[in-house]
Amino acid sequence: MKKHAPATLRNREVILAVLRDELPTTGSVLEIAAGSGEHAVFFASALPHLKWVPSDPAPEAIASIAAYRQDVGLPNLEPPVALDASAADWPVHQANALVCINMVHISPWEATEGLFRGAARVLNDNDAPLILYGPYFETGVEPAQSNVQFDESLRARDPRWGIRSLEEVDALGQRHGFVRAARYEMPANNLTMVYRSA
Repeated sequence: MKKHAPATLRNREVILAVLRDELPTTGSVLEIAAGSGEHAVFFASALPHLKWVPSDPAPEAIASIAAYRQDVGLPNLEPPVALDASAADWPVHQANALVCINMVHISPWEATEGLFRGAARVLNDNDAPLILYGPYFETGVEPAQSNVQFDESLRARDPRWGIRSLEEVDALGQRHGFVRAARYEMPANNLTMVYRSA
């Protein structure tokens, strides 16, 4: 029932360092596309002052998150929520922050559109962050060959997938009232971006 995502062990510490700087001191964090649930357990354990709400559209992911949650028994880790980012309505109606790790490139563009649309609805504070992690292409920045190859493999698996242009993501955010407030370079040619209300 439990799933294991190898990348989780490689990136969780560096992502946590950014979260410590960017997340609010209190409130709830909605994690979109929480996958196996390993990040949720790690972050909830490291950030006990925040309520962590993991979500995913896939039943097998929900089952995995629930199994990890049952094992650790953290009081601030909420039960997983079945949530499709591209849906017009979400079952969660308010949060103090949104975190989305490795979804934007492994999903149709409609999921990213829905992510920003949903963030505009549920983030209840003007300074509430939407934090994205993953690989992106940037205008004027030579892409790593590994990212070019990764993009090709993603599009071969599903033509609706692929590494996105950071400028397109920024423009999408602006259409929903968000501006990119921070950009962090991460290991393995990934980035973490923080968007906040304009």
